[in-house]
Amino acid sequence: MSNKDELIRFGVSMPERLAEQFDDFIAAKGYGNRSEAIRDLVRKALLEPGAIESDQLVAGTIVMVYDHHASELSALLTELQHRYHHDIISTMHIHLNHEQCLEVLVVRGMLTRLHELHRAIQVLKGVLYAELSVTHIDMDDMHSHSHPHSHPHSHSSPRE
Repeated sequence: MSNKDELIRFGVSMPERLAEQFDDFIAAKGYGNRSEAIRDLVRKALLEPGAIESDQLVAGTIVMVYDHHASELSALLTELQHRYHHDIISTMHIHLNHEQCLEVLVVRGMLTRLHELHRAIQVLKGVLYAELSVTHIDMDDMHSHSHPHSHPHSHSSPRE
């Protein structure tokens, strides 16, 4: 929270047992008080898929696990990444075992485009898992359809 954000106080009522469970939760997570925990829970809820408008600029990751030996899959993934290069900030490629690779795409762009990229990856034959996780909404550029940033693309390892 920035210094310019004004705090607003409000009351929350809940059953005693639920409040006790919440207190146990915040103690286990290391929060200093209920307010800190509630703020984090609200932020997380606002990142849920249905809570974000499709034309918002967001950042997050697409994590995938795929069969390294699936015919043409590496070439198709590379082609997709080139098609969406403005939305992909960085990639990390890890060999899990002889057959499977894990790849993480750090993405930033309009939510609709990131959903398109995620779906295009998810349906490829040989992709065992693909998940888009939104971790940031750019509130300053909300509803902006331009792509105001530029960034170098780094690739942690070449695709084999």
